[in-house]
Amino acid sequence: MPELPEVETVVRSIARIAGRRIVSAEFSCQRILRGDADEMSAALAGRRIRGIQRRGKFIVIELDAGRCLTVHLGMTGKLLLGGAPGRHTHAVVNLDRGVLRYEDQRQFGKIEVSDGLPARVEKLGPEPLEVTAAEFAARLKRRKARIKSVLLDQRFVRGVGNIYADEALFRAGIHPLAIGARLRPERIKRLHHAIVEVLTQAIAKGGSSISDYVDADGRRGFFQFEHRVYQRTGDPCVTCGTPIRRTLVAQRGTHYCPKCQTH
Repeated sequence: MPELPEVETVVRSIARIAGRRIVSAEFSCQRILRGDADEMSAALAGRRIRGIQRRGKFIVIELDAGRCLTVHLGMTGKLLLGGAPGRHTHAVVNLDRGVLRYEDQRQFGKIEVSDGLPARVEKLGPEPLEVTAAEFAARLKRRKARIKSVLLDQRFVRGVGNIYADEALFRAGIHPLAIGARLRPERIKRLHHAIVEVLTQAIAKGGSSISDYVDADGRRGFFQFEHRVYQRTGDPCVTCGTPIRRTLVAQRGTHYCPKCQTH
């Protein structure tokens, strides 16, 4: 699933459509919609794009009249600029100059139109790139769950998913099964720094292209070549040489070094 760096990269790659007007919108798959297709098409026609922002893993296209077109890419969703519709194209937004297409092979993504931000976006936690170390620590001290589970909870911080939780925990030297509220202050500070560091570096590399992810121009990311633990089960740790292990936390495959990462 595209996480914060991938979604940020997509947002930056479609930033140039700000200021353009939506001529029409066509939806061919009800499964990806939160709302009625005809009503959404009518609500979008004639609207001008005021700006585009990322909220966690959500892409929010701000329109005039206070409306928002919000996209969650799910597992295999893609927002693409230009090109002809294909087999997995489920939404086409025709602009006064150009076209924005939504493709989704597995159809786990969601598109909605709302007045203002959708409620589910409003409920998200703070941005991990903006939350201070002190606020991060205060929020974590209230969490008695495993630290990997905490990082995956979008109400804690928004945008961190499986890839970057694993990578940040490795850099911080924290075992994914450690209890969040029990971490010592210096370890919490180290984790906050690791999260900011890994997300910033991943954005600079255009995200991680594990399977389907590409930006709006069809370009793949390169940060997957810098993963230190994620999907490296059995490979030697880049720090100590111990084989990387895999376990399940919150039903998600979790990768870690049993020697470098402690409870």
